[in-house]
Amino acid sequence: MSSFEDSIAATVHRAFDALPTRCKPRPRPDGTREWVPLSGIVLARGREDLTCASLGTGMACLPQKKVSLANGGVLHDWHAEVLAIRSFNRFMIQECLDLIRSGHRASKFLRHRADEEISTESIQPFTVKEGTSIHMYCSEAPCGDASMELTMAAQDDPTPWATPSSASTPSLATSPLLSTPPSNPPLHGRGYFSHLGIVRRKPSRPDAPPTFSKSCTDKLALRQCTSLLLSPTSLLISPENVYLDTLILPESQFVPKACERAFSATGRMKPVADRRWGDGYRFAPFDVRSTSLEFAYSRRSKEIGSAGRAGQTLIPSNISTFSTSHHTEVLINGVLQGRKQFDPRGASQISRRNLWRAAVEVGVLVGGVALQSALRGHMEGDGEVGDPRKEGTYAALKKGSLMMGRREVKRDVRGEALSGWVENGGDEGFVLEEDLEVRGD
Repeated sequence: MSSFEDSIAATVHRAFDALPTRCKPRPRPDGTREWVPLSGIVLARGREDLTCASLGTGMACLPQKKVSLANGGVLHDWHAEVLAIRSFNRFMIQECLDLIRSGHRASKFLRHRADEEISTESIQPFTVKEGTSIHMYCSEAPCGDASMELTMAAQDDPTPWATPSSASTPSLATSPLLSTPPSNPPLHGRGYFSHLGIVRRKPSRPDAPPTFSKSCTDKLALRQCTSLLLSPTSLLISPENVYLDTLILPESQFVPKACERAFSATGRMKPVADRRWGDGYRFAPFDVRSTSLEFAYSRRSKEIGSAGRAGQTLIPSNISTFSTSHHTEVLINGVLQGRKQFDPRGASQISRRNLWRAAVEVGVLVGGVALQSALRGHMEGDGEVGDPRKEGTYAALKKGSLMMGRREVKRDVRGEALSGWVENGGDEGFVLEEDLEVRGD
């Protein structure tokens, strides 16, 4: 009998197997083999009723110098875990749309909040149904602190590296976004591997342009406090029931002491253990468990073609994909395959711009001036927005008064548990070109 963890992994594997060939690593005539990480989010109603809500594959991110060119249409990070979370949000927004359009039909995962559950500070019209648990499967250990023991074990030379100062870290010291470099800058990906329990940037080739995108370990650690919801979705769905219950890794990728250090209340998250911020936000640590199953396109699988033969060369796939029951896309360099990187027509359904647009569409259908104003970044009397040039921008959405609780969570966690977190800013000034009519109550 398979374990519950194996069932979660198998649910994600089956969802990936059902995708078209174009979504998968390609066979190569020279005998080399492409591999790619896979992550998926499974919604469970009990132990038998499992639904893969979203999945993603990928392992790259946008250089920091290009973030300001994204204009809301290019993904900043297309590592598998990030794509799974972003596409989960797209899945939930679509569930909201379907629930509204169907005339209040019963939904498997969502329900309307009762009037007594809604307040001026907690305005979300929807919540995830009680009795729904959320699980994430990753075919590789998340990059960053949770995988450092694996990184050390793979080194030919385990000698610790000397730690750089912020002044000697060009990507941080010369950034126009920072008035002063941080005293403890996030270290590069897999480098300085003897330093544990710290915030890290995404790993990349030594000659790759620097990125400010934080490791998947760090992003998942933060999600234990902010929930899986992104900013626009958090105005539609209460975060109270949208926390991961388990993170499931293959046995070969599960290092218990690394995961305890990276994620748990006895590790680096101890400063926020048992913390509750209100508005449904709290520290909700997930359990990290293992599965005996391996993904067919992992670096270790022996199931594909001649994979596993001695000396075989493994090539990282440059194709990324995400899939939900509503949308499936193939991505290269953070945009739709076949489009140039900064072509607006290449924007994914899970880009900042299109996720925001979909959330605004829900707000229009729900009605209510307060909700729609918050979604559009037009909250009156919000002194934090201030500059009228920012009104109606994505930055204004995130700085609205109804986002105050969410901002407080991020500030506290980054300041107390994940110190050294540097914002990957520069892509918040865009607006939605299409205006949707505001509906009253």
